[in-house]
Amino acid sequence: MPELLNVDLCDWVARRASTHPDVVAVECGDERLSYRELDARVSTAAGHLAALGVTEGEPVGLLHANDNRFAIFAHAITRAGAMLAPHNARLTASEIAWQLRDAGARILVADATYIDLARAAASEAGVTLIEADDAAWASADPTAGTTSIPFERAHSLIYTSGTTGRPKGAVLTHGNFYWSAVASAANLGVEADDRWLACLPLYHVGGLSIVLRSAIYGTTAVIHERFEEARVVRASHEEHVSLLSVVANMLQRMYALDDRPYPSTVRAVLLGGGPAPRPLLEASATRGVPVLQTYGLSETASQVATLSSADALRKLGSAGLPLPGTTVSIRTDGAEVPAYEVGEICVSGPTVCAGYLGRPDATAEAIRDGWLYTGDLGYLDDEGYLYVADRRDDLIVSGGENVYPAEVESALLAFAGVEECAVVGVPDERWGALVVAVVLGAPDLDLATIEAHLRATLAGYKVPRRIETATEALPRTASGKVQRHLVRARLVEGAR
Repeated sequence: MPELLNVDLCDWVARRASTHPDVVAVECGDERLSYRELDARVSTAAGHLAALGVTEGEPVGLLHANDNRFAIFAHAITRAGAMLAPHNARLTASEIAWQLRDAGARILVADATYIDLARAAASEAGVTLIEADDAAWASADPTAGTTSIPFERAHSLIYTSGTTGRPKGAVLTHGNFYWSAVASAANLGVEADDRWLACLPLYHVGGLSIVLRSAIYGTTAVIHERFEEARVVRASHEEHVSLLSVVANMLQRMYALDDRPYPSTVRAVLLGGGPAPRPLLEASATRGVPVLQTYGLSETASQVATLSSADALRKLGSAGLPLPGTTVSIRTDGAEVPAYEVGEICVSGPTVCAGYLGRPDATAEAIRDGWLYTGDLGYLDDEGYLYVADRRDDLIVSGGENVYPAEVESALLAFAGVEECAVVGVPDERWGALVVAVVLGAPDLDLATIEAHLRATLAGYKVPRRIETATEALPRTASGKVQRHLVRARLVEGAR
């Protein structure tokens, strides 16, 4: 790490309690906490953790609903010198227990929303469950925020999705989150009255980053317990939200409610989860919504690249340019490949994680010579814009030809009436794998017309051999990404 970047940092909440004491730090429903109030709550919570014997660097599990207290505990765990380990509330008790054991955690903090799940997980893992409603959180001796935190100190342990095998815990440092915030500020700018809406789960890096960035900037994080399109639309129109992070499906649901133009106070809508279809981008332009498509990873504290709204149609399908301080390279067998050639997306810069906890083998495989090998496939065009082809695990090899599901899905989403889709490879004795698409959309979708559209758009070997209609929403992760592996499993099971 360049010496210039490896500088000591400060406790962000304590800093903003000094410089922005009366600014609203976090807001959820009718509850608003200023930075002065947040700092006080964080201090006593950190004091309680210290009284419990929490030591520097140890992981503390957090299973909590989206609300202001999630932010309090997240900041308190790190103020106590420990490592925040948020858990996905959609997992089973056994899956959470596995993560607790893998992390070597002794304590799991949980709120009433998930208390039964937490009890089962804590019992199976053999860890101590601390309830978030315990009065001791507010009565402990306060712990003040420090003014010197090493760049490399572990901040959070974020488990990857684990679609193939067990998940891995990526260790993100204070420096990773700080430089991610700096890069985002250079990309989007920061305004004193910014209100960034977090309606994605805070246990994912995309949601957590909003809470942390807001504290670094001294602005407001507006937290919704869950995504509800009507509530997000109302917040965008009536509650002065200036920044919003969603995925394409969420934005489509918002637009389905009405076609009103959005106010100029909405500075940017960051769209993750893959490229947006042209109709959605055109609808955004009609409503005056500046959509910025993004590509990011848990291992990079969120964003790697962003496509500006001005480039949305000119660079259709692109994830944009790398953020300041981040370098993207496309590599095959360790060597950089020319523009337009597909290879593995590699990332370097101060946002790349420290590695995987307790997995030196996986760390050595993923981080080589300063490059994070993401496992994603893509290419750079001649202007340096990144195009994500697919996850290496989702690549379909059919008859010796490589088919990238994201490319086929993008073509499907450009067809009027297709709302959701997933393209997967199912085993086939002759071809190795058959390309199969599952689509969800209007009742009168004509599959023959869709196939004709695809044949006019794609090479023949990329056109799905089967197109099936879904009767319900496709399975998604909590962050909104379609889970192709589950779609594939259902298709394979249905063929038996």
